[in-house]
Amino acid sequence: MTIETVSMSKRPLYIEEKPKKGIHAQTGTTLRCKTWEIEAALRMLENNIDPDVALVPDELIVYGGSGRAARNWREFNKIVEALKKLESDETLLIQSGKPVGVLKTYAHTPRVLIANSNLVPKWSTQECFDKLDELGLMMYGQMTAGSWIYIGTQGILQGTYETLAALAGKHFGGSLAGKFVLTAGLGGMSGAQPLAIKMNEGVALVVEVFEDRVKQKVKEGYCDKISYSLDEALNLVLNAKKSKQPLSVGLVGNIATVAPELVRRNVVPDIVTDQTSAHDLKYYYPEGDLNEKLELREKDPEKFKKEALDSIKKHVKAILDMQEKGAICFDYGNNLRAQAELAGLNVRNNKGEFLYPGFVPAYIRPLFCEGKGPFRWAALSGDPKDILRIDKALLETFPSDKALKRWITKAQDTVPFIGLPTRVCWLGYGDRARFGKVINDLVASGEVKAPIVIGRDHLDCGSVASPNRETEGMKDGSDAVSDWPFLNALGNAICGADWVSIHNGGGVGIGNSTHAGMVIVATGTKEKEERLQRVLTCDPGLGIMRHFDAGYEEAIKVAKEKNVNIPGLCGRI
Repeated sequence: MTIETVSMSKRPLYIEEKPKKGIHAQTGTTLRCKTWEIEAALRMLENNIDPDVALVPDELIVYGGSGRAARNWREFNKIVEALKKLESDETLLIQSGKPVGVLKTYAHTPRVLIANSNLVPKWSTQECFDKLDELGLMMYGQMTAGSWIYIGTQGILQGTYETLAALAGKHFGGSLAGKFVLTAGLGGMSGAQPLAIKMNEGVALVVEVFEDRVKQKVKEGYCDKISYSLDEALNLVLNAKKSKQPLSVGLVGNIATVAPELVRRNVVPDIVTDQTSAHDLKYYYPEGDLNEKLELREKDPEKFKKEALDSIKKHVKAILDMQEKGAICFDYGNNLRAQAELAGLNVRNNKGEFLYPGFVPAYIRPLFCEGKGPFRWAALSGDPKDILRIDKALLETFPSDKALKRWITKAQDTVPFIGLPTRVCWLGYGDRARFGKVINDLVASGEVKAPIVIGRDHLDCGSVASPNRETEGMKDGSDAVSDWPFLNALGNAICGADWVSIHNGGGVGIGNSTHAGMVIVATGTKEKEERLQRVLTCDPGLGIMRHFDAGYEEAIKVAKEKNVNIPGLCGRI
């Protein structure tokens, strides 16, 4: 079964209008657009659908089931044409992957504003969205797919690495050596799991229904081995666990079959999680012959979704059974628990809390309280040496950050450059602005050959409202308050980001989250230095403000130490 067969065909894609020449991000210093900021947006859009980067490039699907970079090929071509014509004081408006207008604005305002998948709350359901999608009126932007800042599997790699490192520190003395981790999914984002587990010295068994996805991750170096037999895979995993040798095995199979079978055999992993595309039932594959299920999805999508729910119920029941037997279980933010609940499984305790926690409340929220999150950059030159030069500057700028040094060293050794060369690391309030200036200075001096695109995942400290993920179990009960991502987007726009986006549903499905994206380009100019300082202070600053407002002691402490301007804090107004 090939990856290219996984998407839905009902939406109008105008495949015949796809450019005949293969799409890859242009590199070097020759501009097709009138400024580097606009050129950067074009190159990042191209990078999103590079065949080496995207999940189903022929259908503009980047990752996350159906997360697209543009609505269809006709609108993609219009976006490219509009960017090439855009003036340095104009702003292009993108409505769910379609260019709908150009405004006369200012040189210091965003060149592109993007809104994806947003529906009036009462109508913000998967069913309503699907109808609009089939009519060609909307698209699902996931998170970084529709905001043109996807950087391949590396984009989530450090977040997964940080989550597992926090888990190892909390439960196993700081290492996963000799620990068996069971999970599923080897797509564009979930494909980070085997390498992240291995980087934490653990042993991974990752179940994936598509053989091609396993092969691709083995080829890229994200996964060590492919297996077609549970017996063979278990033998490899349990031997590695016994000898405390890091190893990752991708098993071609269905997790809804594999997980209950492990329970039946009384094989208890040390850690269990999951990153399948469960947020949209059309992309969680039920048990049974895969070709037959894909056919069923085309002929009878409602029956397919019912079968998907049945399989999810089995999957989550097995996770809960493993938890009963001593496994540490956590949800990695794909709405799997809520889907199992929809299928009729009891997934909550008598307080209404999930029986196993999400990764944010369990391991990541203390970092959010410091304004930390997945900060990333891409080299428009296309030269990996530019990334390595920035790596060097990063370690020189933060010499006492041992965790950062460990990550960069591991990333240089193990993470391949796919598409435009990129890097990601978790930096917090103050440090992002400080390092933004460092990058800008490197561009100005010529040590880095071309401007650098700076952005982040939407999964960040102050840019998301997602009650089943980033804002699950907030201290003050404000899980569903979505004012914060709107304020994040507005703040970044007025502070001078180069493109800003606001989306619905990323990671957990339509109606379940609101999230904002931000990108700014370091061009080496003094004017850009000022904008970098403002944007890279505003953006993580919303994270401090959001968690301060919710009453987190860590955020209150950081706000005071960093002198964040919050009315009522230390007499500030």
